[in-house]
Amino acid sequence: MKKSRDDYLTIFFISIIGIYIFIALAFPMYAILSKSVENKDGIFIGFENYQSYFSNPALVYSIYNSLFVSIITMVITITLAFIFAYALTKSRMAGKGIFRSIAMIPILVPSLLSGISLIYLFGKQGIFRELLMGYEIYGPIGIIIAEVFYTFPHALLIIITALSIGDARLYEAAKVLRSKPIRTFFTVTLPSAKYGVISAAFVVFTLVITDFGIPKVIGGQFNVLAVDVYKQVIGQQNFEMGAVVSVVLIFPALLAFVVDRIVQRKQVAILTSRSVVHEPNKNKNFDTIMFIYCSFISVFILTIIGMCLYASLVTFWPYNLTLSLTNYQFDLMDGGGWDSYYNSIRMACYTAFFGTIVVFAGAYFVEKSRSVKTGRTILHLLSMMPMAIPGLVLGLAYIFFFNHPDNPLNFLYGTMAILVICTITHFYTVSHLTALTSLKQIDNEFEHVSSSLKQPFYKTFFKVTVPISLPAIFEIGIYFFVNAMTTVSAVVFLYSSKTNLASVAVLNMDDAGDIAPAAAMGMMIFYTNAAVRIVYVLITKKILVRFQKWRTKTTS
Repeated sequence: MKKSRDDYLTIFFISIIGIYIFIALAFPMYAILSKSVENKDGIFIGFENYQSYFSNPALVYSIYNSLFVSIITMVITITLAFIFAYALTKSRMAGKGIFRSIAMIPILVPSLLSGISLIYLFGKQGIFRELLMGYEIYGPIGIIIAEVFYTFPHALLIIITALSIGDARLYEAAKVLRSKPIRTFFTVTLPSAKYGVISAAFVVFTLVITDFGIPKVIGGQFNVLAVDVYKQVIGQQNFEMGAVVSVVLIFPALLAFVVDRIVQRKQVAILTSRSVVHEPNKNKNFDTIMFIYCSFISVFILTIIGMCLYASLVTFWPYNLTLSLTNYQFDLMDGGGWDSYYNSIRMACYTAFFGTIVVFAGAYFVEKSRSVKTGRTILHLLSMMPMAIPGLVLGLAYIFFFNHPDNPLNFLYGTMAILVICTITHFYTVSHLTALTSLKQIDNEFEHVSSSLKQPFYKTFFKVTVPISLPAIFEIGIYFFVNAMTTVSAVVFLYSSKTNLASVAVLNMDDAGDIAPAAAMGMMIFYTNAAVRIVYVLITKKILVRFQKWRTKTTS
């Protein structure tokens, strides 16, 4: 069959996006795998580096430490998040919107900020250090508490979605059969949400085992894999061993990703078109218990953020508790000064703008194009890969690939562009899935009608698809912006003196002993993300009213 102009344009755009993903992900990952089997002179030595790694007890022990804190954090976070989500979806308590908003706060701050807060709360000069009864916050205790704070909203969002799909007809049947509430929970609620809970568990596990900021700040002598990568590269300049540890770190993250994908497919399969939304009944005692529980979790989250705010305003902890803005004079301290903050805003804006375009266009061709089936399948598989690659590993891979003297793209190394490319790639998968979900809701008849009228696909794209998908497009943009402001691991190896970022400045100031200024910079990131989120809500409401009138039912 002769190819049409649309087919050629589709092939062209799919090729462009595919080349981008290959350059931004596939080639760098090949570079890090190659580096792990080479010596310092670049000569292939097989698995000698791996033998050296596994013969070092201290390095191998990091694997155990990483698995330990990841599993413990996973169990604690899933338990806390499930009860919180259950309260939001299955109770009639007051203040649900407030509780949910508070629970989302950790997404707006760098992960290492919770570690800094815990140092002020339970460190050697902390306010509540006696509560640890002789134990130290530096090490697994501090890492686990901080990671629970960091991963809680991620697990909560998934579990809320899982609990929201419960079929009201099953609850009615249980009521008719006079089933006790506890039996209804184990026979109706839990089975319908189990796939979501399992998926949330693996997401939390992946976030913890690949996180770098928290164990770096509060881990003390408790080594984990992510910190080992940083120490090998920055501390010892041993890039080969850093590559080996990176490859080791990929395996548990990759395994968790594969299982999560399998679970999510099964989760979709339990939904039916005849399902009825379950509306909880009012129960004063149950609603009160859930309100108290959510208040307790909210106090925990607000205490972590509040302690950072207080620490950032104290003149000199703990000797001079006078409030001032001294710690916000970043230009007088190591870490990059105010320029690092402005660089982060620039990088976040570039990431949000270009990332949204690339991701939505890629998802459109994967979902809506009817030609080049093989190319679309390959593009979709490539789009799913970034979720399985830890940010620290991706950043190190960029060093090996883009900093190679024979690479024609070497000019990108040390520029703002490489930070933007790395950040877009790191957070590509979630945005891709968001775009796909939105596009799947649009009937393919639009494309068929357009084709029958011999209209080019791009007219349908700009006049139909984009206006309908505006909510998802805006959500992708804000997702990229917030994560670009808070990410540390993906960019810690790639910034230069001219492109230092606020999140990295927090790390550098903490390393230099300027913990209060580090907390201040972390709070600046929080203020920025919170303000952007508020402005986003206000602006999108007006824009959506204009472009989404078709969603409003009118009566004649």
